[in-house]
Amino acid sequence: MGNDRSLAGRVKSAVDGITDPDELVRKTVREIHESSKQNDWTGIYLVDGEELLLHSFLGAPSPHVRIPIGSGICGAAASMEKTIIVPDVKKDTRYLACSLETRSEIVVPIFRDGKVVGEIDIDSHTLDAFGNEDRESLEEVARFIASRLPENNKEGKNQ
Repeated sequence: MGNDRSLAGRVKSAVDGITDPDELVRKTVREIHESSKQNDWTGIYLVDGEELLLHSFLGAPSPHVRIPIGSGICGAAASMEKTIIVPDVKKDTRYLACSLETRSEIVVPIFRDGKVVGEIDIDSHTLDAFGNEDRESLEEVARFIASRLPENNKEGKNQ
């Protein structure tokens, strides 16, 4: 995902002046998705009670619009309160198949006031597509957008 300008910097520029939290999520997804050709599916889930609710995405439609916290890689990242990088989804029993083409995934929790309120999820058709640099960039984006997310979260997962 590396580029001349940091991903967080591009997201900040893209959402500058946006006051609508839903539009902020949509623009953030677009900036992340377009930051790398390896990003084949990019979405942001928001915590809704004990589930993750898909807010916005780019890529093929997903059957996983709601994911129970603790289920799949997304649910695991929320319950474990940490970023999860999966180099090969076929070797991870937690993977909830969205596409036969998906080979790797990264999920980054978004924290607000010490609670998981959402997460950034990216799938790639490339094996081992994500590394530490991606984790750091996406965690920076998550920190930036955390306070500006929609307030439809009933309960966040404690950090």
